[in-house]
Amino acid sequence: MTKSDGKYFEFDGEEKINSDFLETFPFDSPDQYIMTETDEFSAVCPFSGLPDLAYVKIEYYPTGGKCIELKSLKYYFVSFRNVGIYQEGATQRIFNDLKNVLDIEKIQITTVYNTRGGFDTTCIEGKLD
Repeated sequence: MTKSDGKYFEFDGEEKINSDFLETFPFDSPDQYIMTETDEFSAVCPFSGLPDLAYVKIEYYPTGGKCIELKSLKYYFVSFRNVGIYQEGATQRIFNDLKNVLDIEKIQITTVYNTRGGFDTTCIEGKLD
């Protein structure tokens, strides 16, 4: 736990991220580009214990014959809400979990975090080409 002047916020470990929430549906169109966006992602900075808020963009080609089901994606994102994870680690985790469940190579995850301490952070994991 991070302590500041004797105060701290408790947060969960990364084992609370629930990739089992992710569901897919069959979709056969490997040339179709899919982009899904949300500005409702949050996790906890494990250094400060404060919330990290981000816009997330998911881009992929469903070459594995599957698409991500959006309600399941929302539940998956909510599982990050109380988890202490660095911004870069959250981006990588989302990439790995979606790449695995979709069984694809052409996927890119972009996270744009709200300004913290005067710094803007954008993380990009994966590539589409």
